[in-house]
Amino acid sequence: MGQDERLSLVRRPVPCADQRDAHDQGFTDSDRPDKPEEACGLFAVLAADQAVANLTYFGLYALQHRGQESAGIAVFDDVKVRLHKDMGLVSQVFDQEVLERMPGQLAVGHNRYSTTGSSKVCNAQPVVLMTRLGPFALAHNGNLVNASELRASLDHLAGEFTSTTDSELIAFALQEAVGSGLGWNAAIRAAAARCRGAFSLVIGTPDGLFALRDGHGIRPLVFGRLGEPEQGQWVASSESCGLDIIGARFVDDVQPGELIHFRQADPIPERQRWSEEPSKLCIFEMIYFARPDSRFFGESLYSYRVRIGEVLARENPVEADIVIGVPDSGIPAAIGYSHTSGIPFADGLIKNRYVGRTFIQPTQAMREAGIRVKLNPLPDVLCGKRVVVIDDSIVRGTTSRKLVAALRDAGATEVHMRISSPPVTHPCFYGIDTDTQDHLIAARLTLEEIERHLGVDSLSYLSKEGMVEAAHANSSHFCTACFDGNYPIEMDEEVRNSKLMLEPTGLAVRV
Repeated sequence: MGQDERLSLVRRPVPCADQRDAHDQGFTDSDRPDKPEEACGLFAVLAADQAVANLTYFGLYALQHRGQESAGIAVFDDVKVRLHKDMGLVSQVFDQEVLERMPGQLAVGHNRYSTTGSSKVCNAQPVVLMTRLGPFALAHNGNLVNASELRASLDHLAGEFTSTTDSELIAFALQEAVGSGLGWNAAIRAAAARCRGAFSLVIGTPDGLFALRDGHGIRPLVFGRLGEPEQGQWVASSESCGLDIIGARFVDDVQPGELIHFRQADPIPERQRWSEEPSKLCIFEMIYFARPDSRFFGESLYSYRVRIGEVLARENPVEADIVIGVPDSGIPAAIGYSHTSGIPFADGLIKNRYVGRTFIQPTQAMREAGIRVKLNPLPDVLCGKRVVVIDDSIVRGTTSRKLVAALRDAGATEVHMRISSPPVTHPCFYGIDTDTQDHLIAARLTLEEIERHLGVDSLSYLSKEGMVEAAHANSSHFCTACFDGNYPIEMDEEVRNSKLMLEPTGLAVRV
């Protein structure tokens, strides 16, 4: 069977050059959320006699919070691969008609938020390539810090590149390794050894499903089982909430530096360490990115987020009438703050839960009129009250300032902001878009200057020690670079200089 017969698109995407990125569509910094923006979501199912495309759809649906720019699924039906990917949310890219045209035994899915490579359909994943052993489909969460070096080493293949992502570079490195005579297992380890940075991978092949994390395990990846153990039906997911939605039972994390091979009907996967490095899970996964019902270190993140709110209350008390949280990510910490401080918790902000990422932007006149697409305050709750408002982070300070103004407009007499993470003073290079350092408000301004900029009566952050203490884990197990600049992975100087625009002059020098 020829390559064209084994690789097919359910619907061919628009070429890369025909798409426009976010800045081409008129986005400004004030339109962007005042948060570190998402990583990506991975999901894969290996299960005979199951509708694996449908299961992957629901898995990606559960992981939608990790990326809203594009979605894709590749399905293996024996030696044939069907691929469908496009821009938009999972529910916009797929419908039942598309999924019914994707039968098979193995599916690999991806939700994307762009960190390397612009927001274009050609950069959507999975990446599907052909090798002498047959096709494979690769999906990647993370960011390489040696992408330029890897790109140069693959320059002889440049004519075959169809995207501008580091994920495609990993795929071509794997294709080259297989072409050199290696089997799937050895080829994946050889390709991974050429990569430096954060990379969690799920890879579908004719020989089953592979799941891999970089040596530091910066981005999460877990696996579970569908049905009874003897059936050998396996699921891999960025978070455990992806397992829950399809009724899969959590088995374990893919460990940092581990490669796991799942074979059809094999009740025990083959596990091996390909890299030995100290564990450095991104702690922002615990604070903000991952869903509160996902499990890390044997408990839900909801429990951790309540605890950091409790620590925040002990470290930064204030006299007030009510505690409110910024929905949804600030709510657990607000509950913890209320519990420890004794100040009543209330719902002071209502979120429009049907708002996702939108490419229809309000006009400047609408913005000036105070259009509130996502959050609306409750005057009945806020009027005449001294308010403690809890949020998980401040990055640029743009939407936080608007939020404070809205609370005052609703009648709050005092607004005290408490942040359940330390000041974000350094950009991320490992798969999170925190912009360049000169856009990070805590790297430029002192605490008093940020207070004046936001218009709050007081502002306090959680300490780094309190953040780690609440995790009930060894502090050395986390990457905290966005708070302290201690990057665990050496990077090319041009990569470092692309975001580290200044020596911190503001709050960063005081923590």
